[in-house]
Formats: sequence, C-alpha cells, structure tokens
Amino acid sequence: MAGLNGGAASTTAVVAQVSRPVTALGPGRRLGVWFQGCTLACPGCMSRHTWDSSGGRELTVERFAALWRAALADGLDGLTVSGGEPLEQPAALAALLAAADAERRRAGATADLLVYTGWEPEELAADPATAAALDGADAVITGRYRAGLPTRLAWRGSANQRMVTRTALGRERYAPYLEHRPERPELQVRVSEGEVRVIGVPRPGDLGRIERDLVRRGVTLRETSWRP
Repeated sequence: MAGLNGGAASTTAVVAQVSRPVTALGPGRRLGVWFQGCTLACPGCMSRHTWDSSGGRELTVERFAALWRAALADGLDGLTVSGGEPLEQPAALAALLAAADAERRRAGATADLLVYTGWEPEELAADPATAAALDGADAVITGRYRAGLPTRLAWRGSANQRMVTRTALGRERYAPYLEHRPERPELQVRVSEGEVRVIGVPRPGDLGRIERDLVRRGVTLRETSWRP
C-alpha cells in the first residue's frame, strides 16, 4: 500500500479524504488526512467506507507537502491523520509526518501533528518497527473504538482510548485537553458532490439526529458509512 522508491517524495499513501479546515479533530483549524484501509473493523465504526484497502486514491508525499504548505500559509494550527488505520501504511505515514515537520520548520510554524490509531499500547510495544511510524507525531490517540464504552473526553470515541503526548509541543498543545469533557462534541457536516460528510467524534445518537435533520431538510440518504 506504500512504496518507498528512493526518498520521501516518491512515497505514496492511499487516502480516503483530505480536507480543511477541520475543527473537530484537534485544537484550532487543521488539515485532515484520512488513510484508506483498515482491518481492525471496529463494530460501530462511523467510517466503514475507509476499511477497504482497494478503495481511496493515491496521495504522494510531494503533493501532500504542497497541501500542507498552503495550509500553513493560511494560518492553520495543525495536521490530523486518521483513517482507516494509518499504521497499515507505516512507510507512508512516516514519510508524511517527516514532510509535515520539514515544512512547518521551514515556515517557522508551531502547527502540531496528531495521529489517530486503533492499535492498543501493548500492540505498539510488541511491534516497534511499525510503531516507529508514529515517531514524528506530537500527539497520538490510541485504542480500538469500543461502542459499549461511550465517553465525553475530547476527541475520543470511547473511554478506553488514550491521548498520548510525545513532544514538548504536544504537551503544550494537548495538556488542557487530556481530561477535558466538552458539554457537546464539535461536529462538522459538509455536503458536496452528492455526499454528506460528518467530521468529528459523535456521541451515541448524534448520527441519527443528523440523519433525521437532513431528512427534514429534504436530503435522502441512500446509504450510510456507519451501518453494515
């Protein structure tokens, strides 16, 4: 799923979506990249469309760097990488994070790098070669989504998930949110090209309420990514 043929610029990630500004997956206004492909298949996942490794589209690190450069020029505060499962493309993830770091240093920006992974801490410890793909992240949110363990913790879908800071910037940026429980989660709903995209971490019942609201507005959903 990722080819490494002579440098980061030739590395290609397979992604489901790239979007900005993202305001519901980390602090501030962010660039969001969703990797395609996930074999974890957590029951209740809202992003089943990202599971199939044969889907998505290619994103070279060179093209990503250009998108990130433009995001930094527009004053965005960070990068969020989700999925899918980014660690199923470790070489591509490592290359994207390295490119993101190089561009922010060049721009003199303090934008942070956040990665979501469904891997559990013990799985990361047992496979250091794959886990090394996370070395470029300032913060990582780890753990399977467990539908039976709802939580109000910011940016986490279930109570077992952990937010881990890995750098000084990560500690500075995320320390206020480690135990933060917002009254309501921030969700973004975007409609384009015949698709409705929900960005963020909904709580139980939120997706149903969004669907009912869309129906009241005359929008009919033929299928949804959060149902089998």
